[in-house]
Amino acid sequence: MRNPHDVLIKPIVSEKSMGLMEENKYTFIVDKNANKLEVKHAVQEVFKVTVLNVTTMVVKGKMKRMGRFEGKRPDRKKAIVTLKAGDKIEVFEGL
Repeated sequence: MRNPHDVLIKPIVSEKSMGLMEENKYTFIVDKNANKLEVKHAVQEVFKVTVLNVTTMVVKGKMKRMGRFEGKRPDRKKAIVTLKAGDKIEVFEGL
């Protein structure tokens, strides 16, 4: 298994992800090559919680322009992690 800090890149803090937190679901940007088992073990090891379900999706980057120059935002992989009832991740508290 890989280092858990290499699998989890950063948490996603948005209005939608804050709404999911009420359902005990937390959202992370993860490494593009990570699978669901690696994400599950990484979250359990880093935050000391019990993971029930992991849903992953690849978000395609948008085309962006600045004047006459065009570019593309990078693709990223997003994971929504469902925790056992009663478990919380303290990083998200107070947001």
